[in-house]
Amino acid sequence: MSVNTTNTVRELAVTIPGATRVFEQLGIDYCCGGGRTLTDACKKSKLRVEDVIEQLDAVKRAIHPGDKVRDWQTESLTSLSAYIIDTHHFFTKNELVRLEKLLDKVCSRHGENHLELFALRSAFQHLKQDLTPHLLKEEQVLFPFIARMEEAVSEQRAVPPPFFVTVQNPVRMMAAEHDTAGDLLAEMRLLTNDYALPPDACISFQALYQGLQEFEADLHQHIHLENNILFPRAVEMESAPEPVLLVEYQFSERHCFSH
Repeated sequence: MSVNTTNTVRELAVTIPGATRVFEQLGIDYCCGGGRTLTDACKKSKLRVEDVIEQLDAVKRAIHPGDKVRDWQTESLTSLSAYIIDTHHFFTKNELVRLEKLLDKVCSRHGENHLELFALRSAFQHLKQDLTPHLLKEEQVLFPFIARMEEAVSEQRAVPPPFFVTVQNPVRMMAAEHDTAGDLLAEMRLLTNDYALPPDACISFQALYQGLQEFEADLHQHIHLENNILFPRAVEMESAPEPVLLVEYQFSERHCFSH
């Protein structure tokens, strides 16, 4: 697609390979704030829209025929869900544990001279407490339902409605939790002045800030794949017309998709 100022960030992130890398480098929110036009996103990030378009055009030109680029708009939702779990959930879970320990270590050694580290640790712990059950709900409830729905659609048979009635309900909840995660990431970046290292930063301090930046970038990509591709496609699939018919289903109170 040609890039213009009226495209939403989401549209560009989904259709241009490498666009998310450009947005990440420039600080443009493409996961939770993907609904903004490119013009509005550039204003928010204090960037010249012409410069951003030039960079997006450059990454488009860098893609050559025959290059292997996975198009998640055409691959199965089951494959995309598996990729998210194997790549991003795996990374997130491991890093939450590693970075928490590293934060404790850096706080104990540098907290007295850098009080912002305690606020950073508090925000990170909040993020960890939110993400842990969030990932579990996706892996045990939402993603398996999407896989069953996709299988039923491919076989042209009825899709029994889930206990959460419609896929839009958990999708809405997951998106709201993504917004909270995005806010916490932004708070952590603000607390650290964009992860600027102080002169007395030791190797552990440097490793912490580098790790948090890598964690942020991965979570942005993770949320992008869900908010901008997986969730919209799942909602669209559920809303498909005949011959997919929804059958009646008795609710069970023990199945409640809630916090």
